[in-house]
Amino acid sequence: MEITGFDPVIGQTSPREKKLLAPVWHTIALVVLLLLNSFASAFLSRPLSHAGSTSQHDRLFLYGFTVLFEFFLLFLVWIGLRLQRVSFRELIGGRWNTPEEFLLDIGIAFGFWIIALFVLGGLGYLLGLAHPSQVADIKSRLSALAPQTRWDIGLWIGLSIVAGFAEEIIFRGYLQRQIAAISGEFYLGLAASAVIFGAGHGYEGAPRMLLIAVFGAMFGLLAHWRKSLRPGMMAHAWHDALAGIALRFLVK
Repeated sequence: MEITGFDPVIGQTSPREKKLLAPVWHTIALVVLLLLNSFASAFLSRPLSHAGSTSQHDRLFLYGFTVLFEFFLLFLVWIGLRLQRVSFRELIGGRWNTPEEFLLDIGIAFGFWIIALFVLGGLGYLLGLAHPSQVADIKSRLSALAPQTRWDIGLWIGLSIVAGFAEEIIFRGYLQRQIAAISGEFYLGLAASAVIFGAGHGYEGAPRMLLIAVFGAMFGLLAHWRKSLRPGMMAHAWHDALAGIALRFLVK
């Protein structure tokens, strides 16, 4: 399928080949599953938030279930890609042929993360998320997930690495490019995947879902600019890891 669109990297409109990564029905089914999981997580998080602190057994169950679900989503994406003979390597893009290229992506990931913190911090302030009532709300919603012991922290970091890898493939590698190919518009793919990314975090509440959607759009622009998911994966993983550790101190 040939589409024409504006490429912000080269700064001009040019025709380019873009094939669907998977059948359209596969994309619809994946999006429905993501939204159903978000609704279920929002619904199930309510009794946990009212219950206060959770046991280590409960936290380990939540971490383990999340890891398994991330891999299940990756498996579903892999099935769709196989139907169109697309590989994960093509989806991730980029290669590290030298140590310098690896270090460059680390530097880009870190710079992107710092910029994102300022953007999201400013937007969060405008949305009133710094208000004590909102801080109390996030503590109530996420206290069940907060790592408490050193063992918890180690597992949380592992979970963050899995989430950074899996979610960048699912949202920026698959959904963003797939929706752009279906619609013929890069920015529609970017916006739609970012909205789905935000909507997939129902347990965090509506205002923070908006912040996460903006974060997703920023990840999408980074992936498009670098033609690779690798910097986004790194930034995503350490952001989640540090957010969990920060949440631990916030809850305490």
